[in-house]
This record gives sequence, structure tokens and C-alpha cells, in this order.
Amino acid sequence: MAAEEQPFPKPNRPTPWAQMAPQLVDVAMGRKAADLVVRGGRWVNVYSGEVIDETDLAISGGRFAYCGPDASHCIGADTRVVDAEGRYLVPGLCDAHMHVESGMVTVSEFCRAVIPHGTTSMFIDPHEIANVLGMAGVRLMHDEAMGMPTNVYVQMPSCVPSAPGLENAAASLGPEDIAQAMAWPNIIGLGEVMDFPGVAANTPRMSGEVAATMAAGKTVGGHFASPVLDHAFHAYAAGGPADDHEGTRKEDAIARVRQGMKAMIRLGSAWYDVKEGVRGITEDGLDPRNFILCTDDCHSGTLVNEGHMNRVVKHAIECGVAPVTAIQMATLNTAQHFGLERELGSIAPGRLADFLLVDDLERLTISSVFAHGRELARDGVMVADLPEATYPDSAKNTINMKRDLTAQDFDIAAPVTEGQVKARVIGMVENQAPTVALERDVSVAGGLVDCDVEADLCQIALVERHRATGGVVNGLVSGFGYNVPCAMASTVAHDSHQMIVVGTSKEDMALAANRLREVGGGVTLFREGAELAMIEMPIAGLMSDERAEIVAAKADRLTAAMAECGCTLNNAYMQHSLLALVVIPELRISDIGLVDVRTFQKVDLFV
Repeated sequence: MAAEEQPFPKPNRPTPWAQMAPQLVDVAMGRKAADLVVRGGRWVNVYSGEVIDETDLAISGGRFAYCGPDASHCIGADTRVVDAEGRYLVPGLCDAHMHVESGMVTVSEFCRAVIPHGTTSMFIDPHEIANVLGMAGVRLMHDEAMGMPTNVYVQMPSCVPSAPGLENAAASLGPEDIAQAMAWPNIIGLGEVMDFPGVAANTPRMSGEVAATMAAGKTVGGHFASPVLDHAFHAYAAGGPADDHEGTRKEDAIARVRQGMKAMIRLGSAWYDVKEGVRGITEDGLDPRNFILCTDDCHSGTLVNEGHMNRVVKHAIECGVAPVTAIQMATLNTAQHFGLERELGSIAPGRLADFLLVDDLERLTISSVFAHGRELARDGVMVADLPEATYPDSAKNTINMKRDLTAQDFDIAAPVTEGQVKARVIGMVENQAPTVALERDVSVAGGLVDCDVEADLCQIALVERHRATGGVVNGLVSGFGYNVPCAMASTVAHDSHQMIVVGTSKEDMALAANRLREVGGGVTLFREGAELAMIEMPIAGLMSDERAEIVAAKADRLTAAMAECGCTLNNAYMQHSLLALVVIPELRISDIGLVDVRTFQKVDLFV
């Protein structure tokens, strides 16, 4: 049965406010007893921007019925009463833009990892699985999200592939697919529109997808990755995207807000853009209502060991944002942006009873997490069960390489036999998604380019894994710091998700690529013929079917193994996985060759 023909599961969400209003009124008046009453808290009111002491909350049917000074009249014989003991009552945190697949786990396991950190609402863009499995893959995650005890909304992927003509994914989506998905019950809008040249050029694909979303009354997500804020940027804003998370400078955030867009500012595992972005608030005094916090990409090690949206809010506070303002940027601002202000993002009557009990507001130390009026986590540990995710066989076995590779597949033939030649090199930028287009003189011996670990020069290869073409595109990359014979391969390669292999040893590059073919996808690191780390990801070559804490432990081992090989980059795996993302400047690699994203043109390796 095709994805669009399958019946939709019943969403795991409380009865709509419109139907519950009489019951909420009765509870607020004391005519009916509440299910839960929380007493003696300090209400972080994101509407008024204040903290109100001695506040009680009364909850019925998963929604707030009463928020005020004394809820004793709402307590009945069966009411559960929780003493907040002066702790802060904080709305559940929202992640406005993120990709579950970057966590290396399923939607269920992602939720299991982040709920103890206070995240109760997520707006996910599953364009990673869309590039591998198309509409069927999106539908799998859409339906899984509907069964969560928190709010997991789905943005329909907009750019599959992300840059037509510059890469080939396993699937392709267009305006008709977008229009169809807008009728799905859990679709909240259109995912980040990465093809910003397509918007500026009014291509039928991009203008059609945006039009279908706007006609459905839903939000269009943005992704304008160029630092050049020229006519194309203004045209992009006119084209319909309502937000953008790709700004890395203060002026980027300010420019978005001035154009009526929401400046989404991210702190992921490897993207550290909050410090610059919030300067528009702390230094220039811009209205914080138009700034939203998000993560974009967090791997499982970050989620389990460091946190999720609580980590982002704490960082914003450390960067000078007032605590209540930072919380607004991760709650109410997000809800308003997606048209869900009357549903979530605040502690107020009628809204979903998603809230946190917090000991220290600036440090955001969370003692309890409630969603839909039910306690899900306490003292950093889940106290509620989540359903286990089951993915069909059709979502697995997606590593379609033509054959095992050999070291010779990674030979880079030079235009000279001996000496040196000038080559284009992808330059890494620590803690940012963009790369730098470098030019380096590289050594040639026997007609082949040599790696130069002393000059921090590695080989990079893009191995085709969707259609078994046997294609291998080779190039050069600098910035990882590898100083021993080694190689790392990953089938997570945003956004077309071919296979990326980076190494200083062609023999290890072949071993790593073949190993991922054997296990059905994931990431592995080899050193001198021995495997040092492995994270198996059998679901579309993107996600594990193991528990989040197990995947996190494997991710920690991968990070340690990379360091053992000389890697000095912070969260280098995340940056490794973006080396094929041909919609973020400056230089990338795809299955068609090297791509200069400044001009959106294929370029030769040698200058």
C-alpha cells in the first residue's frame, strides 16, 4: 500500500480546547475537580515577561484550567497534588527547527533522550530520510511522531534533492507531493527551502511548493545560506520563507528580522551561532519576539550527555539574554511562529499542560518534566514509557553500492607526473556549517596526488550508494588534523546521503566504505587496517534501531577514536556529514564532482 493510502494513526494528543472549554471552566470555577494541581510555584509568564510568586496550576484533560494564586478549590478526592516548593514553573521547551536523523536514532528514541532535558515540542524536518526513501520515508516518521506523548510536528521536506543538477539523491519530490502532504494531519508546514537560488529565479519547483504551502495556510521554513545579502536575499524574503536559521553573524539575524522573517538561532552539536545572533538583542536592542532558538542538528552524544533545548537556553543566558527572554525565544515565540499560540508555548488557561519544574532559572536545572499534564521525567530520568519504534524492511538495506571498493578507487590522477599542482581544497570552519574554498599546491608522485598530513591535507571521496552506479568522486579537504594512516566513512551525508569517506590512507578508505556496505550503513573509523569505532545505522543508512544511550556511547567512542587519529575539530563528525551539502558555501563535493556553492557551478579539482 502506498504511503498516501495508509490510514493515519490516531494522534496521541489531548482533546481540542474547543471541545474541552466547558470542562476547563468548571474546573476553574471549582465545580469539577482537577486531575492535577501544582502548588506554590514561581510562574514564568512568557506573555507578561515576569516571574509571579506563589502560583498554583490546575490541570484537567491534559490542559491548563487555572493558573493563579490559590487552586485549593480545584482539588478533589482523586486530584494529584504536587508541591512545587518554590520552584519555577516554566513552559515546556520547543525546538523550532531540527532533524531527528542527526541524532542517529528514531523519533521515539530522540524523544526519550530529550524529554528529561525539558523539550516537550519539536518541529522536525525529515528531509534526510526523504532523500533516501522519498514520501514513504517521510510518512514513516510522520506517523511515528503522532504517537509520542509530547508534541512532534513535521515540516514537509522541500528540497529533495537539495540542489537539482548538482547532486542526485535516491528520491525526488515536487509541488504535487508537497500539496498532497499538506493534508496529512501532522504536517505543520514546509521544511527549510534550501534551494534559495530557485526561489530567486522563480523556478516552477520552488514557487510551486511554496504556493502549495501558503495556500494550505501553513508556515514556510527558510534556509538562505549565502552571506551576501543582495537582491537575491530580498527576493527570497518576498518568495515566502518565514524564518531562517542559516545566519552565522549578528548582521544576518538583524537582516532577517527587518525583512519580517524570524531569525532562528541555532546551537547544535557543531553549530555555535547563538552568541553572534543574540547580539542583535543584547547590543542593538531589537525586539526579541522575532528571535527563536533551535538546535538544527544534534547527535546522540550531545543529547544524552549535554542536553537539548535546555542547553540552548542556558547558552543564550550566558551570552547576555535575560532568562525570561531566553525562555520566550524557546517557547512562546516558536508557538506563535507556527500558529500554535493557543495550543502550546506558555503556561496559560486552555493550553496543553506542558511545563517544567525548575530549581535555578539561569542554570535551567530541571527537576520534573510534564507534558499533556502527565509527568514524563524526574531528576533527569524518564518515569514514563514510550512506544518502541518499528521500521519495516523496506526502510533498511539501502546501501546499494555496485561492488566492494579497493584502494585504487581513491587514486587522484594529477595532470602532471611528478612535482606539484595547484588544487581546490575544501576548508573546514570549526563550529560552523560553511566551508572555505581553498587553493593549495599539492605534491604529485607517479602521476597521483599525495596526502600531506603535515599540511593537514586529507583525501575526501563521495561514493554513490543509491543506484549502484559504482561512482566514486575524489577530492581534498583540510581542517580535520588527522596525522596517522586512517579513514572515516559515513552514509550520513547531507542532503543526498551518498557515502562520504575522509582519510589519509586509501587502503583504510576502502576498508571503511566496504564495512558500511556490509552492515547496512552508519559511520565507521579505521586506522591502519583496524576498526576503531562503529555506529550501525540500518534505517535508511541514517538511524540506529538501538536505544539512545547505546548510540551515545558509540558516538563517544567515535569522537575519542577521531581524536586518537589527530582530529582536533569540535564535533568533527557533524562537519564530516555536511561536506556534501551543496546548498551551503563555499566548496562541497557531490556525486557529480566538486561544487562551488558561491556560483552553484561544478568546478575542476585542479586549478
